[in-house]
Amino acid sequence: MAVFLLSFSPSLLVPPSPKVGRWNSSILSPPALVLHLKRSIPRVNAAAGNASSALDSDFSNELDAVSSFSELVPDTVVFDDFERFPPTAATVSSSFLLGLCSLPDTKFKNAIETALADSECYEKKNPSERESCFFNKALVHVGADLAKLVPGRVSTEVDARLAYDTTGIIQRVHELLKLYNEVEVSSQCLLFKIPSTWQGIEASRLLESEGIQTHLTFVYSFSQAAAAAQAGASVIQIFVGRIRDWARNHSGDPEIEAASKNGEDPGLALVKKTYNYIHKYGHESKLMAAAVRNKQDVFSLLGIDYIIAPLKILQSLKESVTYPQEKYSYVRKLSPGSAKMYDFTEEELIKWDQMSFASAMGPASEELLAAGLEGYANQTRRLEELFAKIWPPPNV
Repeated sequence: MAVFLLSFSPSLLVPPSPKVGRWNSSILSPPALVLHLKRSIPRVNAAAGNASSALDSDFSNELDAVSSFSELVPDTVVFDDFERFPPTAATVSSSFLLGLCSLPDTKFKNAIETALADSECYEKKNPSERESCFFNKALVHVGADLAKLVPGRVSTEVDARLAYDTTGIIQRVHELLKLYNEVEVSSQCLLFKIPSTWQGIEASRLLESEGIQTHLTFVYSFSQAAAAAQAGASVIQIFVGRIRDWARNHSGDPEIEAASKNGEDPGLALVKKTYNYIHKYGHESKLMAAAVRNKQDVFSLLGIDYIIAPLKILQSLKESVTYPQEKYSYVRKLSPGSAKMYDFTEEELIKWDQMSFASAMGPASEELLAAGLEGYANQTRRLEELFAKIWPPPNV
């Protein structure tokens, strides 16, 4: 995920020269930390504008081949082997901090203890305000340490409990930016991860207008994706597998039923439609596919900006030695050229507002968004409760 203040670099996740981070942990059971994979292999030439173009050079394994079309992002909480999949950036979140606190020893221990010893937080008499202060300080101190370790960007989670409060989200981002500035981390090294409620998307629009890069997550519908693109979000993250899982166990969502009627996987169909919308109508957002479940998902997404993939899939790709004439054809599935041929309905091309956004959200996106927000909020509460128990830290 490289982003500049007002324009994008070739890689949305790697800034021109400043610092950014990555991390390591095996934790209680939080969602995996997202690391961004640094290529340790030569790129293979691939035609960029033709959706049916295959590779024209030999390559050593499937990982080489896939990496020539899209940037692969390891989905992991463990940093044990950087040589296999050297990361270039990271996300710092409540789940990540919970993982740190569960470890007996970690290079980030001092960052947590420094946050818990902060005099500004210490002086707050209200316990909830003090715990929130500790949370913000811990995010930033750990994020600052990450920024020294990896050449990409740190995406910092914005409290999910603010998901329906545009002003609250903006204020929180400004607070986090101020804290990052105090520890000398450039804003060009940062993204801010915001849930894709209408209020979150509106906050993204306003923050992007200030030159602050945003990463909109929990996207499960075209209305969310299109509104996020119109808002100018730097990164839009769609959860392919979660949409598929919902479709297997539920019915009654028009968007999912339309994809199924066309013989398409609903998660992959949403990625395809969003990519085509971004590129056909000149939006600058970068698109990220998450909750990828198997190698065929990866092959179906070739051409997207970023694919978050579990380490077991990346390892399988790396271990699969192959050539263009063998096993898979490695055809680019998504390209700006093919996007121009995609047809959208008049209803899909509207200027999205809160009313149209709400009316277009089907049961799948509503339920998945609510579940995601609840999970993030619960982890933040658990972290604050933990900080309350261990505060003050030793030697304070």
